[in-house]
Amino acid sequence: MAPGITGREAGAGTGAGTGTGDGAGRVTGRRGRTRARLLDAAFAVFAAKGYGRVSIEEVCEAAGYSRGAFYSNFATLDELFFALYRQRADVIADQVAGALALDGPGLDVPAAVDRVTEVLLLDRDWLLVKTDFLVHAARHPAVARTLLEHRARLRSAIAGRLARAQGHTALPAAFGGTEEAAAAVVAAYDGVTVQLLLDQDTGAARAWLGRLLTALLTDGGPAPTDRPA
Repeated sequence: MAPGITGREAGAGTGAGTGTGDGAGRVTGRRGRTRARLLDAAFAVFAAKGYGRVSIEEVCEAAGYSRGAFYSNFATLDELFFALYRQRADVIADQVAGALALDGPGLDVPAAVDRVTEVLLLDRDWLLVKTDFLVHAARHPAVARTLLEHRARLRSAIAGRLARAQGHTALPAAFGGTEEAAAAVVAAYDGVTVQLLLDQDTGAARAWLGRLLTALLTDGGPAPTDRPA
């Protein structure tokens, strides 16, 4: 979690007059809309110019707000980025969890992979922003640690579903457990998205991701869905 976000959001109504609860609710709602517009504007500017080439002033101008509006929601551009990252990580985790949750206790791996690759977020603008920030984080250890924490959320979502399926669906013996399998899934996603950045072929990216995930989770063969519980 980006440092400070939760605390500021929890105190969104602080100092907003001494009126009724309804007034405080209106302030909170307005603050939420301001925050959302700043995030949307930042995403567009980051994608167009590159994360490291954007200033707070440019984000504010794109959103139509002052620097004061920015600083009432975020302390730094890094913090704003982590809010963006959490949005996308939540979307991806929900997509993966939803696609994997349809098989009950077992897991029909090829069918689940088809569902995942069909719905998984493969937005090139987001991949450009994320890649810019990855380079930034690689040069700043504190930022890298926070980014690693965010990446761990997606792995945990995948590992949790694979763990629920164990006993009904076997994972390849090469993996030491569900955490390693989940890390391999995320690594496959990372590799495919790098290729997508270069060739801009979303259809090919989804096809390659499906083949890679099926090979990783089934040793390249049919899913053992008929094994006894």
